Amino acid sequence: MAEGNWTRVGEFMLMSFSSLPTEIQSLLFLIFLIIYLVTLLGNSLIILVTLTDPMLHSPMYFFLRNLSFLEIGFNLVIVPKMLGTLLARDTTISFLGCAMQTYFFFFFGVAECVLLATMAYDRYVAICNPLHYPVIMNQRTRAKLAVASWFPGFPVATVQTTWLFSFPFCGTNKVNHFFCDSPPVLRLVCADTAMFEIYAIVGTVLVVMIPCLLILCSYIRIAVAILKIPSAKGKHKAFSTCSSHLLVVSLFYVSSSLTYFRPKSNNSPESKKLLSLSYTVVTPMLNPIIYSLRNNEVKNALGRTFHKALGLRICIP
Repeated sequence: MAEGNWTRVGEFMLMSFSSLPTEIQSLLFLIFLIIYLVTLLGNSLIILVTLTDPMLHSPMYFFLRNLSFLEIGFNLVIVPKMLGTLLARDTTISFLGCAMQTYFFFFFGVAECVLLATMAYDRYVAICNPLHYPVIMNQRTRAKLAVASWFPGFPVATVQTTWLFSFPFCGTNKVNHFFCDSPPVLRLVCADTAMFEIYAIVGTVLVVMIPCLLILCSYIRIAVAILKIPSAKGKHKAFSTCSSHLLVVSLFYVSSSLTYFRPKSNNSPESKKLLSLSYTVVTPMLNPIIYSLRNNEVKNALGRTFHKALGLRICIP
């Protein structure tokens, strides 16, 4: 296409759920608003109790706190704009706003993949090397692992976002999604995107599969170690320290894999929106709930925090 026929896009339109009746959109707004508030409250409470309660100053809860920070950031990038499109029917988003949304979506997505692998390694050390756990996972190591978890998001997000938004856009500026994800934005490009698509596929596979393989290897070693524990009570206690993380990993990887690795013939925009909701909106809400309900230490810490806040003095065993 000749350069003179290119359209300089100043803004995009997020189609979101605009094809649905107004009543359904209003109901979705209410549902997503509740989920959003629960997500912010739940993850904020996890951050609060892991910072203030001395019983939760172990490496496991240090990484859980990082995960909660990440989930809050992930939600802030996507959900407020989605709520705006549902409430005010304002579907427009500036070119820069769309690029920033894409950038931080990539950043937080990559960081979550790596952080979940780091948390699996922490559980591996705790169960397979319990006597050396405090030495191996000291404060310096924890800090290095946290930085290593967050850092890969920067180069991945920078390269992919800069490359994507340097393409010329032509024709419609309607993004058929509720946020500026790469595939729906790429459909608006009027240039050869073959190299970008190859890079995006390879990058996504590496970012998803490498942490996934590390998690798998960690849990194979953990399973072997648990099977060697002689008592049923010991096995249950060891497994219970991993069950919350394993459930969170399963939710994240199943939903994201179904979104990005399904055949294109089975990947309609509407079905992708529904799958994207699972890991961008629902999973961040479920993570603190899972850790709170399945972890007695977190439940007790939350109880102590609430009672301190209410000025009550009780003894929780």
